[in-house]
Amino acid sequence: MTRYARSFVSRLPAKAPAKMPAPGTHRHARRDPPSFIARCSTPAIVLAFIIGACANDDFGRVKPGLVWDSIHDWIGRDAARSEGLPISGYPFTDDERRLRNLAYPLIEPPYDRNRWYSVINEYGILRVFNSDWTYYNPTYYFTELTWRWARSPASRYARVNTDVRNDVERIPQFFDTARRVIDIDQKREQSLAYVRGLTAEERLNATARVAENTLVIAWVQRSLACRAESYRYAMERLIISVPSADGVEVERSLTLLNQMIAANQLVPVPRITGLNALIAPCGQAAAVAAARPIVTK
Repeated sequence: MTRYARSFVSRLPAKAPAKMPAPGTHRHARRDPPSFIARCSTPAIVLAFIIGACANDDFGRVKPGLVWDSIHDWIGRDAARSEGLPISGYPFTDDERRLRNLAYPLIEPPYDRNRWYSVINEYGILRVFNSDWTYYNPTYYFTELTWRWARSPASRYARVNTDVRNDVERIPQFFDTARRVIDIDQKREQSLAYVRGLTAEERLNATARVAENTLVIAWVQRSLACRAESYRYAMERLIISVPSADGVEVERSLTLLNQMIAANQLVPVPRITGLNALIAPCGQAAAVAAARPIVTK
């Protein structure tokens, strides 16, 4: 060791002797129990990662890379089950599966799209409809729109316009698919008379699937009529509480939505108790509302 190294070592403090454990105690040091934050941090990080990974894409659509084939197969099944109707055991066609995938965001209320549980519902984890979805109340949307503080009323007008435009974007894809499903279901029903040796079980599965498809389409038609009325209710309240020129643009979007709804009445909407006894009043109210302007020019 050089003289410089010996001089440096001599200036270091003396090392304290190691403290021996008391007799009868464990030789390893006792660890304090983890804090609440430490215990919760890992689950919270995992949950945040899952929710972040499952966030919806543009217009509230599901991210294509995170979709599996049967993500929304349960929609028609559970809708039929809630009405006491038989469930078909036949596999889904590509269009039937697409019909259910496109129906979900048109049935789920727009104010639920960005909730934490919307991710769970969207990806079919719970595989059930929220009971609130079957009860129509035009005031719910406005309540959800206004209960949070907003720096400017313009943000609320923009929110309504965005929700209306999102529905406008979704409608063509859904109803194009619905038309193909209706056409093939009509051919399916006609073919039943020509199938030799058709069993009662086969007939039941075929007719049950047609009923499921019709129920999904009817539910979307009813949901769109109710959404249009909810948007209009919100707009009327915004115009009288915080008037803005932004209302003109929202009214144009709402007029377009009502026109698209009227052009896509493919199946009669049945008066089904599980869906809502207010189905007919909702559609009638939306039609009457569309006839009168919201913003006075």
